Amino acid sequence: MDEFNASKPIYLQLADRINRQIVSKELKAGEKLPSVRDMGIKYSVNPNTIQRTYSELEREGILETKRGQGTFVTEQEDRLVQLRDNLKHEQILLFVQVMQEMGYSSLEIISGLKDHLKFDIGDE
Repeated sequence: MDEFNASKPIYLQLADRINRQIVSKELKAGEKLPSVRDMGIKYSVNPNTIQRTYSELEREGILETKRGQGTFVTEQEDRLVQLRDNLKHEQILLFVQVMQEMGYSSLEIISGLKDHLKFDIGDE
């Protein structure tokens, strides 16, 4: 879990991890995140990298820093819903790109998903 991919900046990989923790409700709206120093120790990275991660997520409206109190997950529900939708779309795009690169048609992809999920589109 603490290994990083060399092809993407570590601060962005950490931001992705935090975003996934928020979407999965491992981190809840309004929850305080560990200090920059503690998070740096947890992931064995320089605290400046953590600060950059927190700053990026704050710029995106995912985190909020309260002076003297720390960094918190936003409580803006619309922003959290948007984050969830964005992550879903990113994952679907990656999946479809890989499947298409392997030569699968859209119908084959949909059929495979239906089989995997045991779901008929008409059942919804």
